[in-house]
Amino acid sequence: MRSTLAIGEDKTIRKLFGHAPRFSARPAPAIARNEPRRGVMATELEAGPPELSRRDSGDVRRIALTGAWILRASRLLERKADEIISQGRGARAVVVDMSAIANLDTAGALALNRARNELVRAGVAASFEGARPEHQILIKQTAIEIAPPPRPEPTNLFVDLLADLGLSVVNALREYYRGMGFLGEFIAAIGRILVRPDLFRGTSLVYQIEMFGFRSIPIIVLINLAVGAIVAQQGIFQLARFGATIYSVDLIGILVLRELGVLLTSIMIAGRSGSAITAEIGSMKMREEIDALRVMGLSPIEVLVVPRVLALIVSIPLLTFIADMAALFGGLLVSWGYGDISPTTFLVLLKDAIGVNTFLVGLIKAPFMALVIGLISTEDGLATLGSAESLGRQVTAAVVKSIFMVIILDGLFAMFFAAIHY
Repeated sequence: MRSTLAIGEDKTIRKLFGHAPRFSARPAPAIARNEPRRGVMATELEAGPPELSRRDSGDVRRIALTGAWILRASRLLERKADEIISQGRGARAVVVDMSAIANLDTAGALALNRARNELVRAGVAASFEGARPEHQILIKQTAIEIAPPPRPEPTNLFVDLLADLGLSVVNALREYYRGMGFLGEFIAAIGRILVRPDLFRGTSLVYQIEMFGFRSIPIIVLINLAVGAIVAQQGIFQLARFGATIYSVDLIGILVLRELGVLLTSIMIAGRSGSAITAEIGSMKMREEIDALRVMGLSPIEVLVVPRVLALIVSIPLLTFIADMAALFGGLLVSWGYGDISPTTFLVLLKDAIGVNTFLVGLIKAPFMALVIGLISTEDGLATLGSAESLGRQVTAAVVKSIFMVIILDGLFAMFFAAIHY
């Protein structure tokens, strides 16, 4: 008799399925445990582990392989490969006999090829023989061809120096060519902006002037104050031996206004703002923001280059004026404390020593130096490739080239003004 619960369950099942399910009373087949598997795996297990035996024939060593050189014996494979290498060293040739190998897979072929390559590197002629066709395919597919080391070509130190010099000249000419092309693109962008003033980005220009000019004032004042003081101290110290201490004022005024003020300012801006420009544009190039600008129909020269270069052209003359005043003030302080030249006397002597042309020389140089720094920094930023190494290399190159060109440009202007007696 079934219980009342069992009868209720049957009624519920009939309502769901329309009939009572019939379950088979046949027992499940028993799972055979520890039964050895047949087929390939059984063959591999019966073949035995990888083994090798050595037989010498003069200066040729023959190494016979037996067993299953398969992945299941991977640790043993590495040890046996090392044994082949150790037993083959010192011989003229090594022949690996594979005729008795029961099984070979990719792991075994790789181990054997590694052993052969090590022997070849050691100067031993290693080869395989007796391999079955399927084993030959595995050995061939996993082989790594070792190219013989190239013979060093005879070199001449003098010729190498000339070749390096010629390569440097060619690279410099290429840089000059690219710079001239970039200058042409900048001038063309300026022309488009003059034709269509709506393309001009005044907000970006004001922001860049603040970054390059206003925020650079403290470091520019500090550096030029110190340099003016140093020039005054050295001038007074050297001229005191001739009783010409008052001529140190002439030295300070002419040297600072014509050369040091604009030169130090340009070098500081090249290191501070030029590197920032290259890093900023280079980062945009790495993140493909430059390509995005082109896709949107915007010119990177108009959007990125023109505001930064114009900001430098505006900022560096103003910073040069501030640098001149700071250097003269530093010279005045040292002259007063070190050379017993009162501030009133210093100003009177300075007025007699310099003219308007002396003051204007530095200001005339400033926009050209700003143009050089801006073009080099933006060009190197746009030349950045897609790696952090390239970005660091371009920033370094931009700073070095900017400082070098600033010094060269200052020398050219010095010769020019001397030639016209200005």
